[in-house]
Amino acid sequence: MFAAERRQLILEMVRANGAVSLRELARVVQTSEVTVRRDVRALEAEGLLDRRHGGAVLPGGFTRESGFPQKSHLATAEKTAIADLAAGLVEEGEAIVVGAGTTTQELARRLARVPGLTVVTNSLLVAQALAHANRVEVVMTGGTLRGSNYALVGSGAEQSLQGLRVSRAFLSGSGLTAERGLSTSNMLSASVDRALVQAAGEVVVLADHTKLGTDTMFQTVPTDLITRLVTDEPPAHDDRAGTELQALADQGVQIAVAGSSSASSSGGAGGDTGPAGRQSRRDMPLPGPRRGQVPGAGAQLRSATVLGEQASGERARVADLRRR
Repeated sequence: MFAAERRQLILEMVRANGAVSLRELARVVQTSEVTVRRDVRALEAEGLLDRRHGGAVLPGGFTRESGFPQKSHLATAEKTAIADLAAGLVEEGEAIVVGAGTTTQELARRLARVPGLTVVTNSLLVAQALAHANRVEVVMTGGTLRGSNYALVGSGAEQSLQGLRVSRAFLSGSGLTAERGLSTSNMLSASVDRALVQAAGEVVVLADHTKLGTDTMFQTVPTDLITRLVTDEPPAHDDRAGTELQALADQGVQIAVAGSSSASSSGGAGGDTGPAGRQSRRDMPLPGPRRGQVPGAGAQLRSATVLGEQASGERARVADLRRR
C-alpha cells in the first residue's frame, strides 16, 4: 500500500470513529506502528487530525463520541486485560455500580462469576452480560434509552439513584487527564455518571492508554474523586502516557496496569513472582495519600499480567496487596 493510500485509510478511520489507537491503525493498514506514526504526523501537519497518546483523534482538541459498533472494535485486547484486572477488585457479596461502556461490558462478563454480587447499572449491555449469572442480582436504573451506547440517561436515571449507597463505582469515559479527570462527549451520559459516583464510596476508572491525555467536553469525575485507575501498559515509546500516569498518581490516584508478561519487575516488595501466567509486580512508591485516605495507603504504580486468570485468583491477589 502506497503512503497516500495508507494516509487516506487512516483519515477515514479517524473520521468514522473519532479516535483510533496506533495499534489498531497499524493492524488495519498492515504495517508497523513506526510507519503509522509517521503517517499520523504528516496528517497532523496538514491539519487533518490531531495526535494523542498512542493514537489519533479528530482535529480541534475535543473528540466526538463514537457509537457502540465503532467502540466495540477498538482496543479489544486492552479492554480485555483491563476487565480481567478490575474484576479482581470485586469481592463476594459486594454491592457496586457499573456505568455504560464497552470496557465496563467486558468487566460485567467477568463479574458473572462473583457470587452474592449486586450490580446497579444504567447500561443494557452490562445488564445483558449478567442476565443469566447465578447469584448475581442486577438492578437497572430508570431513564430514557440512548441508542448509541445502549444506556439509560436523563432525569429518570438520576432520580432512581438518589438515596443509593454502594461500596464502589466502575466507570469508563471518552478521555482522562490529571487536570480534569474523567470526561465524556455527551452531556446526558456525564450527568448520569456523576450520579453513579455520588452513590459510591470509591470510584474505579477503567480506561485504556489511548484515552490518557484526551480531554472531552463534559467532566464526569474530577481527579480528586478518582480512587483507582485500571489501564493497560502503554507502548514503550509513549512517553506522554507515562507522564500522564505519573501526574495522576501524584494527585493520589492508585494506578493498576495490566501489562505484558515480558515487562520487567523491580523494587523490594514488588519483586515477588506470582502463580503461573502472572508476571512479577512492579511497584513504584509515589506521594502520600490524599485527604480522606488511610495513611500508608498511598498511590502505587502496579503492573501485572492478568489475561486468562480466574476470578478467584484475582481476588486472592487483591487480598495479598491489601495485606502489604
